[in-house]
Amino acid sequence: MDGQEMKSSRVKLLLEWPLKSNLNPKIYGDPGDGTLRPLAIELTQPPRNDEPQWRQAYTPRNCFWPLAKAHVLAYDSAYHELVAHWLRSHCCTEPYIIAANRQLSAMHPIYRLLRPHFRYTMEINSLARKGLINAGGIIETTFSAKKYSMEFSSAAYDKLWRFDMESLPADLIRRGMAFEDPNAKHGLQLTIPDYPYAKDGLDLWFIIKKWVTNYVSHYYPTVDLIESDKELQAWWTEVRTRGHEDKKDEPWWPVLKNQENLVQVMTTIIWVASAHHAAANFGQYMYGGYFPNHPTIARTDMPNEVMTDEKFDTQTALLPCFPSKVQATTVMAVFEVLSNHSPDEEYLGKTKEPSWEEDLIINNAFEQFAQELRDFENIINKRNNDQTLRNRNGFHVIPYELLKPFSGPGVTGKGVPNSISI
Repeated sequence: MDGQEMKSSRVKLLLEWPLKSNLNPKIYGDPGDGTLRPLAIELTQPPRNDEPQWRQAYTPRNCFWPLAKAHVLAYDSAYHELVAHWLRSHCCTEPYIIAANRQLSAMHPIYRLLRPHFRYTMEINSLARKGLINAGGIIETTFSAKKYSMEFSSAAYDKLWRFDMESLPADLIRRGMAFEDPNAKHGLQLTIPDYPYAKDGLDLWFIIKKWVTNYVSHYYPTVDLIESDKELQAWWTEVRTRGHEDKKDEPWWPVLKNQENLVQVMTTIIWVASAHHAAANFGQYMYGGYFPNHPTIARTDMPNEVMTDEKFDTQTALLPCFPSKVQATTVMAVFEVLSNHSPDEEYLGKTKEPSWEEDLIINNAFEQFAQELRDFENIINKRNNDQTLRNRNGFHVIPYELLKPFSGPGVTGKGVPNSISI
């Protein structure tokens, strides 16, 4: 696949939310159980030479359906690794760290709030640039974007990334997964009620936001303290104008002029560095370690000839399409490392800044934050044991634990560290 093809190829997965569906249960499964059902996959390529554009749709009845799913998963793997994981967590946290170390003193209250969430991030990103996302590195040789991986990630940053959309509520609304409802919990109604990431994530987002609100209210009880804080304003100015120089004039940047703005900015940065990264990273071995479950590359094109089920051998067609043995074992090893918690990991609500212990108000606010996180773990356990929630409980369904705050060392599929440290 050449560069133009990589940039222009499209994969479209049409889904149905079948609570009120009339789909044939023999084909699509039992509707009404609260899960998504795939209706069709459309694969598209740009015109080649003088040939017309290739476009083909597949349904579960088509004998090529398993191959079409492999192509969808390969593209999804690339998007996940290069956009959701690398770009939106690792990469976009760097400007906050660099500007904080340049503009905020070590004694500044905002530096003290953010510092735990910057631990090891620059180091791990440096290692990634040397061995993962480098030219000819692991990502380019094992993922479907190949040598266009960084171009793909950069294009996503250029076209999609906006700071104001990196908060979880705004992200869910932008993706059509939630809409504002003043009568709903947290003021949002989920489009898919049983959406584990959104359900757990919104609870965790507002736990973090409450802690940040208490912190900001203590150190900045009046608006003039925010506007007159030269270090704080210099930090945020550098984040916008130097860390994102190409987007510095965008109208969507928050302006630090009151407590609400500051709380939203702090909560978003902490969310990205902790919960968003945890959800994107620590389940990779669980979901992708067994490559047929989530292949990272499709090595063969879709067949053009018409074929019946009797003539089509799924195993013979899938094995050449799946990653090679070297690619599969390489990705498996990388996912195992990335999904691993170190013994010295620092989790949300576990590590207290020493100066906070000396301030009764902040110490009590942090203790409340820690207790709410412990209570939140029990809430997740109850949801995973609820047999009516078919996206997190049932046959072949893995309980959703990626946003459980705490974990022991190793590959556990849970735990929300303070920072992007792996």
